[in-house]
Amino acid sequence: MRPATILHLTITALLITAATAQAPPTKYINHTVGDNAGWFFNSTTNTTANNYSSWAASQTFNLGDYLIFRTSSNQTVIQTYNLTTFKNCSIDNSSDNDTIVYYGGNTVFDQALVIPVPLTIQGLNYFFSDANDGIQCLHGLAFEINVNRGLGLPPSLNQPPPPQYREPPGPDSASPPLTIPAGGKDPGNDGFKNGLSVHAIAGAVLFALLAVNGGIGVEFF
Repeated sequence: MRPATILHLTITALLITAATAQAPPTKYINHTVGDNAGWFFNSTTNTTANNYSSWAASQTFNLGDYLIFRTSSNQTVIQTYNLTTFKNCSIDNSSDNDTIVYYGGNTVFDQALVIPVPLTIQGLNYFFSDANDGIQCLHGLAFEINVNRGLGLPPSLNQPPPPQYREPPGPDSASPPLTIPAGGKDPGNDGFKNGLSVHAIAGAVLFALLAVNGGIGVEFF
């Protein structure tokens, strides 16, 4: 085969490989963490069911993908964006803004769990189990991933956060001041209608009192 032909084939192969590597994703993917091994830790031997760092390095993660943790209640699933929390294998100094704890709602040991975790933040995401006071994490039940933009978040995950909760006013809370529009009337004085004024009513009351006390010669039947 001539050198020119070999060079042409080599360049073509390189271009195909580059195009394949850079091809954008066409769908969202569910990644089963650890593949068939799942997310497990043997507390007797202090060993993990898989090398999770190696597993993560073999995957490509994008926004909108899910990590599927097939595990049991003997392990926990912690997702954090805080490198210090990840290195400490503890959530003691984490905050609600950077760390999410997935327990699956079970407190019984050896209870089978399937925990789906959506990838909603681009960049580095860290995962670990803090069970056994962080021993599981320290012995390898932990990994980090880099989340690419991919297709972006699907509508189901791209919702605005709910409005901040505000405590309803209690019975002892002060009422807001009453505002009377210019040219209007105080709604609390609805009894003064049909052109009656405060002065007219006050005069009528005074007249009645004088009549009762004999100040005015008026008879009441």
